[in-house]
Amino acid sequence: MEELIEKATVLLEALPYIRKFYGKTVVIKYGGNAMVDDELKSAFAEDVVLLKYIGINPVVVHGGGPQIGEFLKKLNIPTRFVGGMRVTDRETMNVVEMVLVGKVNKEIVKLINSHGGSAVGLSGKDGNLIVAEKIDSRKYLSEVKAPEIIDLGFVGKVKKVNPEIVIKLLESKFIPVIAPVGIGEDYEAYNINADLVAGEVAAALKAEKLVMLTDVEGIKDRSGNLIRSISRQELSSLIEDGTVSGGMIPKVKACEIALTGGVKKAHIIDGRVKHSVLLEIFTQEGIGTEII
Repeated sequence: MEELIEKATVLLEALPYIRKFYGKTVVIKYGGNAMVDDELKSAFAEDVVLLKYIGINPVVVHGGGPQIGEFLKKLNIPTRFVGGMRVTDRETMNVVEMVLVGKVNKEIVKLINSHGGSAVGLSGKDGNLIVAEKIDSRKYLSEVKAPEIIDLGFVGKVKKVNPEIVIKLLESKFIPVIAPVGIGEDYEAYNINADLVAGEVAAALKAEKLVMLTDVEGIKDRSGNLIRSISRQELSSLIEDGTVSGGMIPKVKACEIALTGGVKKAHIIDGRVKHSVLLEIFTQEGIGTEII
């Protein structure tokens, strides 16, 4: 009986948050180990489906870096990163689009559907969802203090998000799953960092929350201690002084984009923890770093 009462207590703890977020949109950036570990994949799908069934609207934006890297290696195509961005020539771009849109996106859709959800896969090309433009490599790499300044190739940034197709899917009770490939006004496909796409999509949808799954606990200070809560205004200084570097930079910038665009809160959490999405949304303590 005590075990049953404990289960009821857990449900009641979640009730205020269910009430608060009912009908609201939560954009989730799905990536890292949570995309490759079978147990974590299953837990993520369960979290997303549960959110939908209790009246919260999840929108998933996924990455796929390891999968792209693996495929490039099989094809003997060299790859490297500068300033947290993959250098993307035309040959690499063809592989990126094939892997992200044709393989990874459909696997995530199947995963969510196999757990009782109704997911629909999209890329930035669908309904002109993500209009892209080529990134100014020199400007970006200078801003993030990259060790070298080079042309990043078909690496884009979001020029505009047209969220109508996502809104229609949400209204029809579907779970949108978005691959971070944009379409330029020159009709070229562009590889866009999935973190930044998530931030832009969250802003365009005026989402309640942006939740970023990572392979670390969250943002840490110079002593290695987890920062539980931080304001948007404080984030830039962490990049300036080198506290935030490498792959964490796009995640922090994504949170800045979302918050500037009207999103209430952003969270950078440890996707290696089972049911991390539920733990962040439905508990008082939460996990990871909260940006307000």
